[in-house]
Amino acid sequence: MTGQRADARRNYARILAVAEAEVAAHGADASLEQIARTAGVGSATVRRHFPGRRALLAAVFGERIAVLCARATALTDAPDARQALLEWLHALTAYAASARGMADALMQDGLTDPEQVQDCSTKLRAAAEPLVQRAAQAGALAPGVTAADLLTLVTGIALATEHHQDPTAEAGRLLDLTVRGVVPPR
Repeated sequence: MTGQRADARRNYARILAVAEAEVAAHGADASLEQIARTAGVGSATVRRHFPGRRALLAAVFGERIAVLCARATALTDAPDARQALLEWLHALTAYAASARGMADALMQDGLTDPEQVQDCSTKLRAAAEPLVQRAAQAGALAPGVTAADLLTLVTGIALATEHHQDPTAEAGRLLDLTVRGVVPPR
């Protein structure tokens, strides 16, 4: 955004603020036209700043994704690899369940062009990979489980709990259930 005119920076900020509210209210399929109308700009202005829905969603969730990635990095050297992975998975699950549209955005990331490295899921997978590797090396993760598997699991949990009275609590409960397993060992 450096080098943009002041009105372009204001438009970007206004569009992003409106988009955050619209995505929170309507999920990842929030209307780009409604976002433009509410922001008081034309559709072309929205598309100039955000060339597509994925770019808009990446901007809406970008700050929190950065926080989750930084948290994964900070946990990479934690003494207990299992606990570090679980702590990060709980943080991811809580955010995915509380930020309406986030799970949809993560799901859509997996269905489109894999060369676009700025996707939310790509960043999260890359951040989680060291945690997953350490947990696997410590024997705290089933063989063959990948960061992508865990991201898919969290996405499914967030989608399944989206309409619960307390989606964050229910998502956390389901993640705990998944970690413990539904069938106790014999």
